Amino acid sequence: MVGEHVLLTDTQRLDWLRLIRSDNVGPRTFRSLMAQYGGAGAALAALPDLARRGGAERLPRICSRAEAERELSAARDLGVTFVALGEPDYPARLREIDDAPPLLALRGVPGALERPMLAMVGSRNASAAGQKFAGRLARDLGEAGFVIVSGLARGIDASAHRASLATGTVAALAGGHARIYPAEHADLLDAILAAGAAVSEMPLTWEPRSRDFPRRNRLISGLSLGVVVVEATLRSGSLITARLAGEQGREVFAVPGSPLDPRAEGTNGLIQQGATLVMGAADVIAVVQPILGRPLAMAEAPAAAPPPSATEPDGAERARIVALLGPTAVAIDDLIRLSGASAAAVRTALLELDVAGRLDRQRGLVALL
Repeated sequence: MVGEHVLLTDTQRLDWLRLIRSDNVGPRTFRSLMAQYGGAGAALAALPDLARRGGAERLPRICSRAEAERELSAARDLGVTFVALGEPDYPARLREIDDAPPLLALRGVPGALERPMLAMVGSRNASAAGQKFAGRLARDLGEAGFVIVSGLARGIDASAHRASLATGTVAALAGGHARIYPAEHADLLDAILAAGAAVSEMPLTWEPRSRDFPRRNRLISGLSLGVVVVEATLRSGSLITARLAGEQGREVFAVPGSPLDPRAEGTNGLIQQGATLVMGAADVIAVVQPILGRPLAMAEAPAAAPPPSATEPDGAERARIVALLGPTAVAIDDLIRLSGASAAAVRTALLELDVAGRLDRQRGLVALL
């Protein structure tokens, strides 16, 4: 199960790692499989049949026990631990998001993830003024008791990390712990780990690709009470982080800049859209301080589902469900209503398509690939 009070055995942790490292199994699919089958071992055994029923042209690769054991062993050598969703060391706010990583690879000081966190992101090609302001803001927020989260990138990220080394900072990695990007920030990461931490959901030796950075960005915002954008062009990845923060119910802050500087177009646009304008640490603290007094709205653990045979759609139901899907995303509730099938049957049909690599999930909407 993916629950609020999980404490995995070594065997369960190995099965969780195998499941999340298997083809076509992302965080949302992982949760669906766990709800359907009650455990990672049973879900792994079900993957081939699910893929066949979903119409896979070839069966997806299932991570072997030997592969998972090698990754766990290499992680131990690096000082990396795998924390499961719901275990005590798993960051509480990250657990709230609907696509939280089932396993988070953690290195450094776990206690840094228990303190209130604020994210700071911005342009890689940052101005001298932007980097100076980011450093001052990060230092002031750190001294006020906040851990600074960023993405270890050049520019604003690096300035924020460096300014908060003494008070605690967290680096969210786009690749694995053994593939630091950019490589020249390996020394910076070592300095971060003295009082802070680094987290990743990717395999240990994963080399980050362009599509991995938005995934990393959702971790930056998910860990945090809010995201401060210091400089961003209109096509900046920092605006993706700001959008994800808004979707996750996090606060969005932006530092204004000159209308003549392209690096301020994104931040000025965020302010026009309602982001809180930031001139100093007090502007951020005033907004997030009341949030700290509220209890976290933790997600409910998925209830155990009946055995697969009890929820598997028959041939006619499966055909109706698939026929209703296309490249345009549709709400799952609409699929249930229009297909005339039970909610359980629709969920199982979607899970089959998902494992077969034929489904695109988009925050409650689904589309056929």
